[in-house]
Amino acid sequence: MPKLLEEVRDLIRTRHYSLSTEEAYLSWIKQYILFHSKQHPARMGAQEVSSFLTYLAVKRNVAASTQNQALAALLFLYKNVLRVDLPWLDNVERAKKPARLPLVLTRTEISRLLAQLNQTNWLMASLLYGAGLRLKECLRLRVKDLDFGYQQIVVRDAKGNHDRVTMLPTILVEPLRAQLAHAKALHGRDLDAGFGRVQLPFALAQQ
Repeated sequence: MPKLLEEVRDLIRTRHYSLSTEEAYLSWIKQYILFHSKQHPARMGAQEVSSFLTYLAVKRNVAASTQNQALAALLFLYKNVLRVDLPWLDNVERAKKPARLPLVLTRTEISRLLAQLNQTNWLMASLLYGAGLRLKECLRLRVKDLDFGYQQIVVRDAKGNHDRVTMLPTILVEPLRAQLAHAKALHGRDLDAGFGRVQLPFALAQQ
């Protein structure tokens, strides 16, 4: 049902949801459709949603957060795309959320862990730990997000589609400067080798 999924994707992007949310919602909607033998969601309703969510909890033994994400994706589909209000889902077997204590490494353990890494991997892991970045936030960092003057990092389009500011640890200032210098040198060599262009197939046709 490519047209339906394309409509879901367009609406998600119109509302400026994160890329990870888009990917998760589309994945759950596809799984829901396949679970019900490729029936169109417009022909299904609360009963089919309930049976799918129950299947996730009972058969696949997913975590409570995973089941909630699947529910959010289906509610988005019905409410915002199909314009259908589902009645309250009372008959869903809810995934049990076990009580777990968070695993927190000591400073010594963190130091031993970072000592096993080198160069870019060390820098990324240090940013995750020292600046409190999520993995995708770290991967999406750009030069303009680093403020060496105020020693802070601007995290753009963070969770909830909001920007936030976090600290830039002093110990990472010089390694980051070195990384930026290395990247600039690579970029310069690529330009000298004639790689300063990018092909955009059919770009003019889409104007």
